[in-house]
Amino acid sequence: MYAMNQPTEIPPGFSRHTRSSGLTEPWEPIYAAFGDDSFSLGLAAAQAHVNSRGFVHGGLLSALADNAMGLSCAYKLGGRTALVTVSLSVDYLGSGQLGNWIEVRAQPRQTGKTLCFADASLYADGRLCATARAVFKIAAPIPS
Repeated sequence: MYAMNQPTEIPPGFSRHTRSSGLTEPWEPIYAAFGDDSFSLGLAAAQAHVNSRGFVHGGLLSALADNAMGLSCAYKLGGRTALVTVSLSVDYLGSGQLGNWIEVRAQPRQTGKTLCFADASLYADGRLCATARAVFKIAAPIPS
């Protein structure tokens, strides 16, 4: 297991994210926050999140953005909908570093019968480091 550097103070509105997967488990703890029409994920960049130069890995940023945007669409659709990523693009504008608070702020932009569109802004200690866009196929309702 990786040693995780936890920030001394999690930003207001964030609490431990309750969903986990085999992909995200090594990145724990991950935190989540809900806005009026948004969903955010955040974490303190630790050794498990960075490349050999100490920069937060672009693959981690991309996966967190995909996760946050998908969840923002799912919550917009009532929270009981399975979504599959159809398209994902990320523009890297800067970098995060070991110890930074990494935050993904996602918003669903448009929902239809079969597709949901979302955008995200990614921040490292409050500095914009990437933007992302995704399209999700609305696969099926999740059984209760």
